[in-house]
Amino acid sequence: MTITVTPTAIAEVQKFIEEQGATQEAGLRVAVLPGGCSGFQYGLNIEDEAQDDDEILETNGIKLFVDPFSGQYLDGVEIDYVTTMMGAGFTFKNPNASGGCGCGSSFTA
Repeated sequence: MTITVTPTAIAEVQKFIEEQGATQEAGLRVAVLPGGCSGFQYGLNIEDEAQDDDEILETNGIKLFVDPFSGQYLDGVEIDYVTTMMGAGFTFKNPNASGGCGCGSSFTA
C-alpha cells in the first residue's frame, strides 16, 4: 500500500504530534469511515501506538496507521494540507474514489 503525504501535510502532522506530547511510537491514524454525504468519509487522528492488525507505513519521519478495512480504499491516496481564503485543512486525492462531493472529505467507491 502506498499513501503519499505532502511536505506541507507532514509539517502539520508533526505540529499536532508535538502539541500532544506523544511518544516516539505515536503516529497518524488514516481511516475510512462509513458516513459523510457520499457514503464514506476520511478520518485523521494522532494515536499513541498502532493496533495489532494495523499496517504501519513510514513517510518523512511520521508513522501512518491504517486498519485493514481502510487500507482497501487508501492505496494511492495523496494527503495534503491546504490554506485558502475559506480556511485550512487536510485534503485527499483518492484514485480509488468513483465520486465525491463538494466538502472534499467524503467519497464513494
